[in-house]
Amino acid sequence: MSDRTILDQLNYASLPAVLVSGVLSREEPFGDDPLDELEALAETAGLEVVGKAYQKLENINPRTYIGKGKVAEVAAMVKESGARIVVFDNELRPNQQDALEEEVGVSVLDRTELILAIFGQHTRTRQAKVQVQLAQAEYELPRLKNLWTHLERQRGALGKVGGAGERQIEVDRRLLRDRISALKAELEQINRRRHIEVQRRSDLFQVAIVGYTNAGKSTLMNALTQEGVLAEDKLFATLDTRTCVWKLPDHKVLLSDTVGFIRNLPHRLVASFHATLEEVLQADLLLHVVDASHTSAVEMIEAVNGVLKEIGAGDKRTLMVLNKIDLVRQAPQLTHLQNLHPEHVRVSAKSGVGLTDLERKVQEVVEERETRVDWTFSAGNGKLLAYLKQHGKILNIEYAESEVHVEALIEPRYYGQAVALRDA
Repeated sequence: MSDRTILDQLNYASLPAVLVSGVLSREEPFGDDPLDELEALAETAGLEVVGKAYQKLENINPRTYIGKGKVAEVAAMVKESGARIVVFDNELRPNQQDALEEEVGVSVLDRTELILAIFGQHTRTRQAKVQVQLAQAEYELPRLKNLWTHLERQRGALGKVGGAGERQIEVDRRLLRDRISALKAELEQINRRRHIEVQRRSDLFQVAIVGYTNAGKSTLMNALTQEGVLAEDKLFATLDTRTCVWKLPDHKVLLSDTVGFIRNLPHRLVASFHATLEEVLQADLLLHVVDASHTSAVEMIEAVNGVLKEIGAGDKRTLMVLNKIDLVRQAPQLTHLQNLHPEHVRVSAKSGVGLTDLERKVQEVVEERETRVDWTFSAGNGKLLAYLKQHGKILNIEYAESEVHVEALIEPRYYGQAVALRDA
């Protein structure tokens, strides 16, 4: 039985699992506990962690990734704990998974498949479902196995499915490729619709919240907009982008909460979720939310920046939001983050500390882009005055006989229409 079939049948419910990580000696482990994040991912998927193994590697074993002795240790741990599955914090090749399953006696998942499983659990919209299904299908294609004894037998004429003498595994590959093609076609249609939807919102300044998963993005969005976005203390609590109006003191902007990023996010997922991240690509400003209390905050920032660069948003104007400052226990770490990112705001989305400063800073960014107008026009030009009040920020207004003198700030996107109304 395949590892995916086991997970699907048991619905992720308390399946006992052993976690394994192999890190090359020339690489720095992520965080104080190199298995801490994998454990959080496993628990998010519903697995029950019953054992953990970690190994520093000089070289990757081409057959089993980790060394022979560590494989034997994992096998013993599986037997002793009654684990039903082993989860690696590495991306394994199909042959490595096969060899490891043979050695440890239970199914083996790698980091990519675990993340795909979590994404599969948390999809809500059709767009998210298609994106996850496509990523899963592309992952499964090179890993198709002969699951049943009849797969080794030659099949007869199969009509459109295959010719005489074709093996079942070849039929399965063809069917999976057809499914991938169909999902890509559907996703392309969704992408086009999504792009149009985002483009239609371009009349408002657009802000997108990005950050490492579980950094507090959804909690921040709730605090700023009171929209009731799902916020749980789980990795990847939500995958569907939510956009709503954020009312600043003198402006209204669109604020979007996006899927959380993670280190070593599978490339196939980044590609599949390109439409979901359309808000990031179209945004005028990114709020990069960081869990400032986490000991791996710097590495998390680097991981997010890597994904932003991969999707073409690496050069976007970004404001660093150092969240959870009420939980910070090491002042030097917070000072280090502030020095690394001079353009930052310190907040606690949960308690509300610093949110006023964040609103003020975003409003300053909005106004940096605006054009200052200093116009005198006929008092009878009510359309222009109404337009400036609706789409700009009035700094000063004076009435003198039949004329009106207005000083205002207006976004570039509205400036042309304002000029047309002035000169009409």
